[in-house]
This record gives sequence, structure tokens and C-alpha cells, in this order.
Amino acid sequence: MKVLLAGASGTLGHFLVPQLMAAGHHVIAVTRFPQAAERLRQGGATAVLADVLDRSALLAALEGLSADAVVHELTALTKAPLRYADLEPTNRLRVEGTRNLLDAARQMGATRFLTQSMFLGYGFRDLGPEPLTEDAPFAVPTGAKTDPVLAALKSTEDQVLGAGPEIAGIALRYGLFYGGDIEVFAAMMSRRRLPVPLGRAGTLALVHHKDAASATVAALERGVGGRVYNVVDNTPATWRELMEEIARTTRTPRPIVLPAGLIRLAAPYIAQVMTRVNVRISNERARTELDWTPRFPGYREGLAADMATAGGHGV
Repeated sequence: MKVLLAGASGTLGHFLVPQLMAAGHHVIAVTRFPQAAERLRQGGATAVLADVLDRSALLAALEGLSADAVVHELTALTKAPLRYADLEPTNRLRVEGTRNLLDAARQMGATRFLTQSMFLGYGFRDLGPEPLTEDAPFAVPTGAKTDPVLAALKSTEDQVLGAGPEIAGIALRYGLFYGGDIEVFAAMMSRRRLPVPLGRAGTLALVHHKDAASATVAALERGVGGRVYNVVDNTPATWRELMEEIARTTRTPRPIVLPAGLIRLAAPYIAQVMTRVNVRISNERARTELDWTPRFPGYREGLAADMATAGGHGV
């Protein structure tokens, strides 16, 4: 297929572009950055310079090009979001960016559309010990400061799943990504800028960037229009467990441990994720319908493989 990929220069895109091409697909990559466009061209993709939030410019840049599918992996995150305001640009991409990319899909004749969603849409709270399926309530507002994040996730899913009979829309609810940004987290911990909470917090759903990319390719090829898929590994973990394993495998000093209340004062959004979210997510539908299995069943295996690939020299 010819695949228009928005977010090709991001961390997930770094893994997704080569996997798409290895599967025989041609990638048309949208990016705002000339240097990223050149790297993508050198890697074999067709690069288009455009801002997805500028509808007219986006459609003009894609004029004359065709695509079979569009994959929306855009975020505005270059580091861990510390405050609720850090999510506002990404929220806009999920609302306005999705709308503009759907218009681009129609212009290019695409009949499939995949959008990035997240497991946190199930709620920023304790959701109990049973694994949640895709049928669980999603993006239910609670009157909390996380409501705009939930609203943006609901918007991108609703727009894509309801795109109409001419476009088969699919939403991928990814776990918390790890692996491709290991150096970023290790550097922050080495500078004592990424603490972990004192005591045991709730568990989070995780997925390695490589597994998220392979699931995306599987959904592109075998996903059912109108369906949602949880894309997570088999091993939920606390934020502290993940960060301490990153520190161990990269030979970085262990992160500092602070009371949860103190972290919430300095970094309220990430503290909410660290200390208040407790969730387990089922990946059974992706396994069954997409014939996908995570290469790394848990974060320990994924991080160990990353360090083996890097030669085991740390970061």
C-alpha cells in the first residue's frame, strides 16, 4: 500500500517507517522539518513538508499524490510531559490534526485510516485488578484536570471510527511507550530530573516502540474497520519499576525517590500517571484479530534487548 504517515519523524515513526517498508509498503511521510524530510528521503520514503494543523497548506502539499491508507501518529511531545499544559499541543493534534488528516485521506483516495490513541483514555485512576478490554468505558470525563486529555483521545477515535463508509477507521490504544527514548529517560535520571514516587504506586500498561510499530503494521494490513485495538505487552509495571530497570540496564544512577505529594507539586501531570493510575489491559483482541504478539513480553526483556543491540555499553 501507499501509506501517508503523519508523525514519521517522531520516536515511534523511527521504528514504524522501516517496518512499513520492510513489509512492502511505500511511505509518504509528512513532516514540518526540512532536516527530518531529508533523512526520510535518504531512508527510501517520499517526504512532504507540511504542517498538519494548517489544513489548506497540507492539502496543497499533497495535491496530486494518492494513498491507500493514512496513519496518524502525531504528538507534540519531545520529553515526558510534566504539567497538564504540556499536553495541550498534542490535544490539538488529536482534534484538529485528525480532522485535517481525514480531509487529506479523502483527497488522496485513501480507504483506511489508523489513529494513535492511548491506554490512559480508560481513566487516570485506579481501574481495578481485572484486565480491561476494548469494550470498557473510555474517555469518561470526571471533572478533573485530565479531562482535556480524555476529550482529545475521544475526539480522534470518534472522528476516525465514524469517518464514513468510504474509510475504514481503526484506533490503536497503545500502552506507555518505552525503548526508543531510553537515552532521554536515562539522561534525565542522571541529572536528578526524573524522580520516582516513594511507596508502591499503581501499575501501567507498557509497550516497546518496536512492538507498537509491528502492531501498527499488522493493524494496517489485517485490522477491521470500525474496531479499536489495545496495543500493550503482557507485563504491567509501576513507573518506579520501569525507571529503575532503565537505570540498571543503562548503568545510570538510580532515580531519586520522593514522596508522591512532593512530585505532584512540581510535576502534576506525570505525578498523576506515576501515582494515581492503576490499570491492567488485555491485548487479546490484537493477538486474535491482528495475529500479533509482542516480541518483548515485558519491559525487562525489551530493555535487555535494547542494551544488547547497543553493545551493552550503557548510555
